[in-house]
Amino acid sequence: MGAEGIRGDPEFGDKNTKKMGNFLTVVHSCRAPIFKLKRRPVGSMNDLATNHGGITTVRADYHCDFSGSSSDLCVCIVTWNMNGQVSYEDIEQLVGSNHEFDLLVVGLQEVPRTNISRLLQAALIETHILLGKAIMQSLQLYVFGPKMNSQLFVNELKVDKYGFGGFGGLIRRKKGAVAINLIYKGIRMLFICCHLSGENGLTTRPKAQSMPKAHGAHLKHGSSLVTPKSNREEAQNSMNDLYVVNCDCVAHAGNVEERNWQCRKISGSLFSKNKNPYGRPVQVTVWLGDLNYRVHGIDTHPARNLIHKNLHRLLTRNDQLLQEADRGQIFRGYCEGTLAFKPTYKYNIGSSNYDTSYKVRVPSWTDRILFKIEESSKMSEKLHSYQSIEGICSSDHKPVKAHLCLQAIKQ
Repeated sequence: MGAEGIRGDPEFGDKNTKKMGNFLTVVHSCRAPIFKLKRRPVGSMNDLATNHGGITTVRADYHCDFSGSSSDLCVCIVTWNMNGQVSYEDIEQLVGSNHEFDLLVVGLQEVPRTNISRLLQAALIETHILLGKAIMQSLQLYVFGPKMNSQLFVNELKVDKYGFGGFGGLIRRKKGAVAINLIYKGIRMLFICCHLSGENGLTTRPKAQSMPKAHGAHLKHGSSLVTPKSNREEAQNSMNDLYVVNCDCVAHAGNVEERNWQCRKISGSLFSKNKNPYGRPVQVTVWLGDLNYRVHGIDTHPARNLIHKNLHRLLTRNDQLLQEADRGQIFRGYCEGTLAFKPTYKYNIGSSNYDTSYKVRVPSWTDRILFKIEESSKMSEKLHSYQSIEGICSSDHKPVKAHLCLQAIKQ
């Protein structure tokens, strides 16, 4: 990946990349991909890492002493679809009271017509300052650094954006991506905040072909759209509920290829102007935002039943993002924390209750944070947390936060 361009990346299923059916496997997926003709076995959910073809799910250890001895750089990353509403109390809760991190990266979607930058700076006034921002209407990205000596550690900072057509910008729901490319403490990082198409798919790309619809009211066991049953008795009883694919679920399934295409378009377009082929490569890439991939193939009521019984981890088998990565379409070589938190969308505004509108949407992990380390021989990483912020209720999305620490490997 070049410093000023990420065109033709193999992790986004570039059209020139050949896919070898079920034999395409990515090993050491947090880093540059290595391809083999033997499928790597997938570990259990209790393993440290689970491979999803393109994405490796890693378990956070929830401990960071921020002493400087175990890491060179600690980055706190937050994404939130604000649904056009905000309060200062929400912003305070979003950044948290513990500011023991070097960089704070905040990606926001559907931002209201409010000076969010000023609210964020007020919440961080005692510890951090604004280093850079990238704004495209309601899609915004901010990077903050410590007040002490931050400017000395920033050697370079560039911003870019890429928007899709349609009328989303007029209603504060702009689709596309904004990005910040910076060198901090000698580490070149790329942060991409995106908002991909939802059910309407309003972009300039021709409408993607719909996925096949399930025939009949029930789905047979063994169908790729059915969540596999757990060996645990409670989970098995829960999964015996009626498996009906609702219309909203099928509609979103038909937009999967649209989102895949948008990922590839963003990847190939950002920082592509005046690209320097001899530029220093990016060492760390982070995607955050409302990617809009859904949980599909299960009706909303069985899905909510699993969530109510704290068995929502079973729904990850129906997660479109992980499925598309497994097919080699997107995010090859990336890592993501375990989806131990409940699906972050869609909630009734003002509560922590899932959607009770006429659509009764299937709860989904639309809001995600993914990262990739390019130079594995020079950089190690540790994920210390990956969680949602359930206390914020002003939007129909819950924010998601991650804590990632990096350390250069001495040669």
